[in-house]
Amino acid sequence: MFQKKKVLGVLAGLFLSAQAFSVSAEPLKIGYSDWPGWVAWDVAIEKKWFEKEGVDVQFEWFDYVASMDAFAAGKLDAVHMTNGDALVTGATGAKSVMILLNDYSNGNDMVVAKPGIASIKDLKGKKIGVEVGFVSHLLLLTALEANGMKEGDVTLVNVPTNETPQVLASGEVDAIVAWQPSSGQALTGVPGSKAVFTSADNPGIIYDGLSVSPASLSAHKADWAKVLKVWYKTVAYIQDPKTQGDAIKIMANRVGLAPEEYAPFLKGTKLLTLEEAKAAYKKGSALTSIYGSTKLSDDFNVANKVYDTPQDVDSYLDGSLTNAM
Repeated sequence: MFQKKKVLGVLAGLFLSAQAFSVSAEPLKIGYSDWPGWVAWDVAIEKKWFEKEGVDVQFEWFDYVASMDAFAAGKLDAVHMTNGDALVTGATGAKSVMILLNDYSNGNDMVVAKPGIASIKDLKGKKIGVEVGFVSHLLLLTALEANGMKEGDVTLVNVPTNETPQVLASGEVDAIVAWQPSSGQALTGVPGSKAVFTSADNPGIIYDGLSVSPASLSAHKADWAKVLKVWYKTVAYIQDPKTQGDAIKIMANRVGLAPEEYAPFLKGTKLLTLEEAKAAYKKGSALTSIYGSTKLSDDFNVANKVYDTPQDVDSYLDGSLTNAM
């Protein structure tokens, strides 16, 4: 019996070793979608900086919601999400840890109103198209609260974010809430429309980051550290006036726009430098802290019955790799 156990133990050890080798031989699969802070990765991909850093990655392009679905299905090691949506994905069974803060929205998320509406207060009693339960809904509630209003003062029409430009143009609603490129398409599609509130009015309400499965982070922590190193090289390249034009060209090409069309999107996205990210990872209750911002999102999600039980915010955030750089 002892000999049998010993043999089984050896076989089990060989199996686990083979499994570990198989996993390590696979690239880190990372989902990303059409947001400037994530499209930025195409600069690093084109420049082959991951190869130079010695880390094997495979970036997979999705529509935003589809990327989270793929992560939840176990098809990805990591996915790019807002901090609030990371909580939603985790509450429904696909836990993640945000190890990198790409940016916070600084104007790209907007409440866009039709001609004749000049402010949030003018929306009282009006219809607003918004994807209920998602980050745009949170932005709208923040805008209403900042103007002494509540959700009951307006009528919400549940609209997928990528369909908001068409819905505003159709006249079915008086305003929409969306992020770039949908918010920009709404503005250009309805002449005379106006952004009456943006994420720049409340910076830090929406952080965008790279969320990794706990299993992948545990197994490949050194590789994820290399991914972060490439990220900050990318940020420096985008922010350097000497190379920014080339970076914008690469990013615009990814989404099928001309560089001059894409350039304004960067202005509404606050890409975080390493020092800025370290500051954001410090615990605090204000929106300048990822912890304070994520707690706000958790409160919103519970209040709007996106999920029932408050999440352990701290368990979704890990700034150790950032702080070690």
